Amino acid sequence: MLAGFRSLVRKATSLFGSDESSQLPLEIPRDEHTFSRKNVSPNALKVLYRLHEAGFDAYLVGGCIRDHLIGIEPKDFDVVTNATPEEAHDLFSNSRLIGRRFKLVHVTYGREIIEVSTFRANSAAQQSEAPAKANTSLKGKDTARSTHGILLRDNVYGSIEEDAERRDFTFNALYYNIADFSLHDYCGGLADIEQRQIRIIGDPRQRYQEDPVRMLRAIRFAAKLDFEIEAVTAAPIKEMAHLLDHIPPARLFEEVLKLLGSGNGVTTFKLLREYGLFKYLFPDLDALLDSGWQRKDIQPDAFVIQGLENTDARIREGKSTAPYFLYAILLWPSVTLRHEEFEQQGLPALPALHQAASMVLDNQVASTAIPRRFSTPMREIWDLQFRLPKRYGKRAFTLLQHPRFRAAYDFLLIRELSGTELGGLGQWWSEFQKAPENQQRALINKADARQGDSDTSKPKRRRPRRRKSNSKRSQE
Repeated sequence: MLAGFRSLVRKATSLFGSDESSQLPLEIPRDEHTFSRKNVSPNALKVLYRLHEAGFDAYLVGGCIRDHLIGIEPKDFDVVTNATPEEAHDLFSNSRLIGRRFKLVHVTYGREIIEVSTFRANSAAQQSEAPAKANTSLKGKDTARSTHGILLRDNVYGSIEEDAERRDFTFNALYYNIADFSLHDYCGGLADIEQRQIRIIGDPRQRYQEDPVRMLRAIRFAAKLDFEIEAVTAAPIKEMAHLLDHIPPARLFEEVLKLLGSGNGVTTFKLLREYGLFKYLFPDLDALLDSGWQRKDIQPDAFVIQGLENTDARIREGKSTAPYFLYAILLWPSVTLRHEEFEQQGLPALPALHQAASMVLDNQVASTAIPRRFSTPMREIWDLQFRLPKRYGKRAFTLLQHPRFRAAYDFLLIRELSGTELGGLGQWWSEFQKAPENQQRALINKADARQGDSDTSKPKRRRPRRRKSNSKRSQE
């Protein structure tokens, strides 16, 4: 695969000569590249063929081609066409129009969604040119920007060449034509893949101004592909990172899941910190990490790294991960800090925890929105960290049946692996889950004996008060 790709790139770059940009775009016929319909989802092929048969241009674009050339199995197949969203929607009964910022068509086949977009022009270029280029066969032009220059709507339709120029990075401007199976490179993406670099299309400052999330995407691709961010592309990121403050928190929540929950969390976390982007996603945690705060039961940096390593390992093993668990990891250091502060004010442990959780979550939603369906299980995981040590009587059996027990147990193990000393609590719960009932009771008795009277969390029996007899009361 890679040898064939290098041969393809050498052939392509030999055509470029000394001035690569003057030779673009590059069209590579079917017999000179390795991307095949065998690499494409059957449902994506249905969409491509129906558009083509209806008289429209139809191409695969971006990530699926890039990943195949790098040696990663393609998973997401995006289609681009000169059909307007309304025209594409009319072709598929199993489709729906979505989006206001970018109007798209989603064609649904069971669980698989094929995204269809219309060729778009660079709205910034069109606004600066007079008169603007127009494509009379396409309609529905619509663009809008915020006061900060961020694109709010970008439905200015154009040609495939214009569409390539407005894409984010060069390796995402590769197109596969279903009409003749040729591959089209409009921005030098093949050469950048060969050099293992991420290069933005156009002026980096302008492109980040249009959509600050492109800075996060650069980090995500660097971690996922093990590529370097090209120097000119990287240069403005630290200076312009503050623009993320103007992105809706709901959108940033989804971006965090892509960044840290896709199997490259540790590398991504380090890059986000290096480029000054992390503080706009998790401001409390970033400040805490910079302060160097820690205590004997938590080392924040080690804990976050361990949690992300755990998530990355699960994804490599094909196991599922939950967004609430990832967020519970990332916010726990801040919760422990606030918990300590509330305890110092005289609150008991659990009320202090509940106050701390509320404060941290309230602060976080200003940066990345957290749906209630995730914040509730996060609170349960944190609460169980205080309940899991209380194993006496029937409590261990009750805790084992808690719907969030397994997540809380995994969380407990991450705490121990990151250096928190919990007196072998993780090992105890590991043995308890696997043991037959008689051994479970022995484990409970052993834990009780070890804790003894020093366990202040264990309720102490109260001696019953002696009641005065009726005869004695009558004498009084």
